[in-house]
Amino acid sequence: MPPIGLLLGKVDFSNLYLNLSGGTFENLKKAKDAGAVTINYGLFINNIIDFIIVALAIFLIVRYLNKIKQHALTANKEAAAPTQKECVFCYSLIAIKATKCPHCTSTI
Repeated sequence: MPPIGLLLGKVDFSNLYLNLSGGTFENLKKAKDAGAVTINYGLFINNIIDFIIVALAIFLIVRYLNKIKQHALTANKEAAAPTQKECVFCYSLIAIKATKCPHCTSTI
């Protein structure tokens, strides 16, 4: 959070709070020590920003891994091109470029 606070004018979000007890305190620690009831919205903002940063990092990692996986699948499909086909008359396997079946001598 320090880099985010530096970008936003050196604001420390963790000390932002709303005092519900009616007194005034310098910071959150003094309010807690006095037993004041507070809503710590600064900590909530910190948690939201942390969540967004972690979610973005995980999203980018998963997106990168999916691209790698897709690239690998495409490469495997190109490498595994068929080299044989089936004769329509005798159903024997013949070369893909064959025009006549060596088994039944029919023209394909």
